[in-house]
Amino acid sequence: MRIGDLNKQIILQYKTRVPDGHGGFNETFVDACTVWAKAWTVSSGEIVAGNQMNMIRIQKFKIRYRTILKSHWRVKFRDKYFAITGIDPDEKNKEIFLTCKEAV
Repeated sequence: MRIGDLNKQIILQYKTRVPDGHGGFNETFVDACTVWAKAWTVSSGEIVAGNQMNMIRIQKFKIRYRTILKSHWRVKFRDKYFAITGIDPDEKNKEIFLTCKEAV
């Protein structure tokens, strides 16, 4: 891995429940950590859902290996949020490739 490849910062976030003040809970995302990453778009396209046109983008991120990462987490990159759909560590556990989906 070339250190210069990891030139974008992303935030890894996890979902948690917080009290709503009325005896219930709301789900929200909390920052787990900020990491350096390489980011690139794999594909993008449009789909129709509920009589509405939506843009879908598949994004890849390469980060250093982390053991805390879970598939139900999400990535915040710039002002966009991406659901993690794949976590693929390399054979030496030095880096991880995240496949993520953004719905616009």
